[in-house]
Amino acid sequence: MKPPTATTTDQAPADPTATDEMLATQPVGYWSGLAHTAVTRHLRDAMARIDVTQPQYWVLNRLNGGASAPSREEVVMQLTPLADGKHEIGRVVDQLVHRGWLRIDAGHFLHLTDAGEAARVRLRELVTELRAVVHEGISDEEYVATLKVLRRMLANVEGAGDS
Repeated sequence: MKPPTATTTDQAPADPTATDEMLATQPVGYWSGLAHTAVTRHLRDAMARIDVTQPQYWVLNRLNGGASAPSREEVVMQLTPLADGKHEIGRVVDQLVHRGWLRIDAGHFLHLTDAGEAARVRLRELVTELRAVVHEGISDEEYVATLKVLRRMLANVEGAGDS
């Protein structure tokens, strides 16, 4: 870990009442964690009102389009890093098959059914509406700048090793 430079800003304790002038001293983990929790809760609450979960939406989206249908194992492998546990995505696939939104062909590849595609389209509309709420008052340029900063922070800590 590099020693702080003369231009390094002091880290203050997390303060939900921090003024704009104090924000540079605030811990990114605290604020990004609050944002993650609030946005995820907002999304999951809206989906629950129509009896769908966020992981179900992930699976439906993963099966949309693409050059070839993925296998169950491919979907599980790709989406498990987002999930709340290593078995969640496999369970979601089972739920969606049971619900009639997915079918498994003879080669064990997953496909959206017509009902699954209709659900995916409706969920996409819902997520677009929810995104508009979350992004209210935030320009695309501000959003892109925020994501670039977060990506840079990730790169900084991923390259820092286990210090």
